[in-house]
Amino acid sequence: MWKWKFILLLIILGNVSSCSKKRIEADILIKNGIVYNGVDTIPTHVSIAIKGDEIVFIGDEKNIVINAIKTIDASGLIVSPGFIDPHTHADRELKDSIKSHNKPFLFQGITTVVVGNDGDSFYPTSQYNNIYKKNGVGTNVVLLVGHGTIREQVMGKSDRKATTEEITKMQALVQKEMDAGAFGLSTGLFYAPGSFSNTEEVIALAKIVSKCNGIYDTHLRDESSYTVGLIPAIEEAIEIGRQAKLPIHISHIKCLGVDVWHQSDSIIKLIGKAQQEGIDVTANQYPYDASATGLKAAVVPRWAESGGKDSLFIRYKNPTLKKQILQETKKNIIRRGGSEKLLIVKAEKSASFVGKNLLQISEMLNVSSEEAVFEVLKKDYVRVASFNMNANDIHNFMKQDWVVTGSDGNTGHPRKYGSFPRKYNKYVKQNKVLEVANFINNSTSKTAEILKISNRGKLKIGYYADIIIFNPKTFRDKADYTDAFKLSEGLEYSIINGKLSVENGRFMKQLNGKVLTKK
Repeated sequence: MWKWKFILLLIILGNVSSCSKKRIEADILIKNGIVYNGVDTIPTHVSIAIKGDEIVFIGDEKNIVINAIKTIDASGLIVSPGFIDPHTHADRELKDSIKSHNKPFLFQGITTVVVGNDGDSFYPTSQYNNIYKKNGVGTNVVLLVGHGTIREQVMGKSDRKATTEEITKMQALVQKEMDAGAFGLSTGLFYAPGSFSNTEEVIALAKIVSKCNGIYDTHLRDESSYTVGLIPAIEEAIEIGRQAKLPIHISHIKCLGVDVWHQSDSIIKLIGKAQQEGIDVTANQYPYDASATGLKAAVVPRWAESGGKDSLFIRYKNPTLKKQILQETKKNIIRRGGSEKLLIVKAEKSASFVGKNLLQISEMLNVSSEEAVFEVLKKDYVRVASFNMNANDIHNFMKQDWVVTGSDGNTGHPRKYGSFPRKYNKYVKQNKVLEVANFINNSTSKTAEILKISNRGKLKIGYYADIIIFNPKTFRDKADYTDAFKLSEGLEYSIINGKLSVENGRFMKQLNGKVLTKK
C-alpha cells in the first residue's frame, strides 16, 4: 500500500513542479539545433521560441514550459540568423508582383536584401516603397538612394562637373529620398553618369546623408587601372568618409585584373590606418573569381559614352574618334584578361551570343575583338562575366573582420543564386579559409551593424524573428556559368518576421518580407 502512496506523492509533486514553472505561449518552437547566434564563435544547443514577429525565448527548456503551435526539430541542422545581403539588384524583380517572392536570394538563406546599389536606384523612393508594400515581398528590403540616379535627374547624362546650383538641387533630392526611407547613399563612380562627378560633389551629397544618420555605399571609381587606379580609388572613398563624417562601405571589394593583382595587402593596411584614425570603413565581397557587368561598362571608354548610347555611336562613326575609341577599348579588353576571359551571360535580343566569349563572337563576326564589342552593342544590351581575380586576394580580403558577404546579385551571373551557400561550401567546408561562425557572423550581425538595421542579424530575445535552418552537409550552390539560374539547396527552413517562408526545403508561397525603416 505504501508503494502506491509514494507513487501518488511523486505525481502530485511533479504536477506542482510543472505548475510552478514559467509558461510561454509561442507560435513556433525550434529545438535540438546547432545554434549560432550571429555574434559568438561557439554554437550552443538551446531552444528558440517565436511569438508574432519576435524572438521571445532562447535557452534551456528544463525550467520552463513552452506551448507552441508548431515545433521544429532541428536535430543535426544549423540554426542561425537570416543572412543580410548588403549589395543586390533585386529591386528589378521586387517591383514585379510575379517575381517579388525573391526566391533566388531566399533559397540562399537571405532574409534581407539591400537595393539601390552602384549609384542606381529606382526613383522616387516613396513610389517604389509603396509598390513593394502593395505587391508584397519575399524578403525584407533596405533601400539606398543612387547618386547616379540623382545626378541624372538634375544633369542628365552629360560628362561635366556640377555647378554650385546643381549640387544644391541634388542635395535637396537626396534629403527627400532619405526622408522617404533610404538608409543611405550609393555611388557607382566607375559607371556613367557617376564617373563624371568629382570627389567634392560626392562629399556634398554625403554630408546630407551624414546628417540623416545614413551610410555611404560605394562602387569605387576604379577597381583596376582604368582611370585613377585601385588604391587611389580606395583613398577617395576614405576621404569622403573623413570629410562627410559618415561610415564608408566599399561594395564588392576586389583586385580586378592582372594590373592590380596582389594589392590586397596594401589595401588592408590602408583601410586599417583609416580605421585607427576613427573613420568607419567596411566592405562586402562576393565569393567568385569572375565579376559581372555590362559589356559597355567593362570595356568602352567613359568619355565615349557621355550622353548615352546614341552619342556613343555618333562618335564611333567619326573616323578620328573611332580609331581612339577602338584603341582604348582594346586596352580595356587586355586589362580584363583578354577577349577569351569575357563571357556573355545575358543578351536581351541576341540569344546566340549567350555562353560565348568575346573572342568567339569576334571570330563569328569576322572582326577584331574591339570591333565586335560595338557590333554587339548596336544590336543589344549585353552583360559579361569577366574572369579577372586572383585567389590570394580573394582569400586575403575574406579573412578580414570588416569584410562581410554580399552577392551583387544580378541576372546572368551565378552569384545571384549562389553566393552565400558557395561561400559556406567552398571557403568554409572545402578550403578552410573561414570557420563556420566567422561566415555566419559576417553574413548577419556585422552586416546589420554596418547598415544600421536595428533588432535584426542576431538570435536575441526581443529581436525580429528572421531565422534560417540549413543542413551543414547539403547547403551549397547549384548555379554556375553554364546555368546561372539554379536555386541553391540545403536550406530547410526560413522564418521571416516570425512566419515560415521555407519549410522542409519548400517555398511556402508566402510573402513575409517588409520594407525596413531607419531608426
